[in-house]
Amino acid sequence: MGSEHAKNIIAGKVPGAELAAICDTSPQARNRTVENLDTVPKIFNNVESMFAADCIDAVIVATPHYDHPRLSILAFENGLHVLCEKPAGVYTSQVRLLNEAADKYGKIFGLMFNQRTLGIHKKIKDLIDAGDLGVPKRNSWVVTHWYRSQGYYNSGGWRASWAGEGGGVLLNQCPHQLDLWQWICGMPKRVRAFCSFGKYHDIEVEDDVTVYVEYEDGTTGTFITSTGEAPGTNRFEIAGDNGKLVMENDTLTFWRNRVPERQYNAESTAGFGAPEVWKCEIPFEAGGEAHVGVMKQWIQAIQKDDPSLLVADGREGIRSLELSNAMLLSSWTDDWVDLPIDEELFYEKLQERIKTSTYKKPETSGEALDVDGSFGT
Repeated sequence: MGSEHAKNIIAGKVPGAELAAICDTSPQARNRTVENLDTVPKIFNNVESMFAADCIDAVIVATPHYDHPRLSILAFENGLHVLCEKPAGVYTSQVRLLNEAADKYGKIFGLMFNQRTLGIHKKIKDLIDAGDLGVPKRNSWVVTHWYRSQGYYNSGGWRASWAGEGGGVLLNQCPHQLDLWQWICGMPKRVRAFCSFGKYHDIEVEDDVTVYVEYEDGTTGTFITSTGEAPGTNRFEIAGDNGKLVMENDTLTFWRNRVPERQYNAESTAGFGAPEVWKCEIPFEAGGEAHVGVMKQWIQAIQKDDPSLLVADGREGIRSLELSNAMLLSSWTDDWVDLPIDEELFYEKLQERIKTSTYKKPETSGEALDVDGSFGT
């Protein structure tokens, strides 16, 4: 993704931004990136030398997941604004340190939750916030269109391993949906999850997940995802007193009760009746600026020193990560997990899996993957 972000900046798609430098510890990655760029900026093989060169004002962190918090914190310490790729990290305790650093240094901190820019998601958020569905009852998201073949997992040694990536479908493919889920519906109070590890692929991590959650107000929710289903489904359904909202196949439908269900229940004498329902096709602005939109808003926030302009404040990244951590911990302990989660217990369980992981981090002369929880250089 780093090379794609670089291309968009060089192409002038992000007003006010200039690509001044790139950094990668891998010679192959550096060469590949340079070959795909029309303009070659300064090139570094470790972040210390790049930061010491004093040639940048802000940095986009697009690395394997374990490095996201450490490199972002280092950037803050060097007086830089940060836009971090998703997820914010692998476990919440390291992201909590990242958020504390963001507060301490006061720089603009954004997260690459580009799905928030899409018109259909913005419309759902608007309808829920405006109370169009009335009192919420239930939500359900089936997101199984993230199909991946074994070849995908074989393409990178760090992929789909506890030591290299820190998780599977929840940490790689679904951070966007988990973010949108909490952004729209809020955070639940407890989670019960059933994760299957290497069910459809020769991998260590989860590739099939079914989750049930409960909220403080009594609302319930389910979340189902997999990289082993073809064809897959992307259907998000939210039910409330005034009807239900369904997102599927790039359409948004509001099945609106003419009379709220609770009112009908209290007043109706018909044993098998139901409220009159109107099928309303909800208009929304198609598409969205995705990654470019997030970068544009980040640059504007920096120029105007106004974090409210961000598509997603980086501190919000801990929420979707806490959901995925809770889902894994629930499966590992075969029990309910209350939120906020027991961060020490999650870290302990994760370390157990890292120790037996088949992936071993490479020896490099620059920055390497940090899987031991330390933030030192």
